[in-house]
Amino acid sequence: MKTITKFFATAAVLLTVASTGLKAQTMETMDSSKGVRLGIGISGGLPTKGSPFEYGLGADARLQFDLSRELSIVASGGYTRMMAKDNAGDDYDFIPVKGGVKVFPQIGALYLLGEAGAGFGIKDGSKTSFIYSGGLGYAWSGGLDLSARYEGYTQDSASSTYRPQNGQFALRLAYGFKL
Repeated sequence: MKTITKFFATAAVLLTVASTGLKAQTMETMDSSKGVRLGIGISGGLPTKGSPFEYGLGADARLQFDLSRELSIVASGGYTRMMAKDNAGDDYDFIPVKGGVKVFPQIGALYLLGEAGAGFGIKDGSKTSFIYSGGLGYAWSGGLDLSARYEGYTQDSASSTYRPQNGQFALRLAYGFKL
């Protein structure tokens, strides 16, 4: 529990520092027309309690299709590696492919994000996982995007990388631009 608390405290400090140090994008300055955006990001996470993993690293690309100023549909794909603790088994490498909804509640450039999809295992014997995630973030007008999320993994018990508890609390730093 201490690790999770430290993680969220760090995320809160980063969001606060970043939002005061940079000019925030407001809903009034956002382009109200529909558009398509692309974000390229990196992430790092800490696994849930009881997990055989020590930490996770990943990279992704996210397409955002703006339906209105308040609502977007997103699709993302990338690569994630969950690093196993010593003597706890193999690392879990997978390609996450997710779709979801991004909601802007008109509080600066704050957004809420929910996604679901599949994680395609890369190693022999690792099966496809169901992935679900939810989080919040802040996107600045200059393109910087910082977010925090919980991401859970549900696997088939026949998978070589099966763990009864799988998931991580992750921070994502990305740069986005309009296509």
